[in-house]
Amino acid sequence: MATIGMNDLKTGLTILYNQSIWRVLEFQHVKPGKGAAFVRSKLKNLRTGAVNEVTFRPGDKFETANIAQTSMQYLYEDAGNHVFMDTETYDQVEIPADKIQDSLKFLLENMEVKITTYEGEILDVELPKTVTLTVAETQPGIKGATANGGGKPATMETGLVITVPDFINAGDKLIVNTDDGGSYTSRA
Repeated sequence: MATIGMNDLKTGLTILYNQSIWRVLEFQHVKPGKGAAFVRSKLKNLRTGAVNEVTFRPGDKFETANIAQTSMQYLYEDAGNHVFMDTETYDQVEIPADKIQDSLKFLLENMEVKITTYEGEILDVELPKTVTLTVAETQPGIKGATANGGGKPATMETGLVITVPDFINAGDKLIVNTDDGGSYTSRA
């Protein structure tokens, strides 16, 4: 592992800091008129999911964390564990539901995801930017409604509830954004 300083921070870099593994989400170099320069950053703890704002000073050093990402296919749920298969080696891993709670509302059988690991420890399930889900339940569509209307709640096949335009009906396939927690993008 390489030791780096505050000037080496980059978005997406994974570092060991305060006995945990953090991914740099944002950073900004600040050069005040008075005093030494510093870096303001937003870090995500890959073990807990917590996001913290951290300020680094010129003497601060930390190690990079060598994480691995493996393409895997989601297979099924078994007694509270979710089973994924490596698409190259066909090895299977089980991940407890509480470890991937945020991802479950987007996961469908046979979906390709990336599993992030650090020294064998599973840290994260990286979903595609968008997923196609079917509307399981919503109020009937309003004829002549536009996408700019107020919207209505819709429950997707995975249990995810999102706001959709008034013209959407149960059974419609929708493209849903996973980056922001599940916003309607368009019909599929």
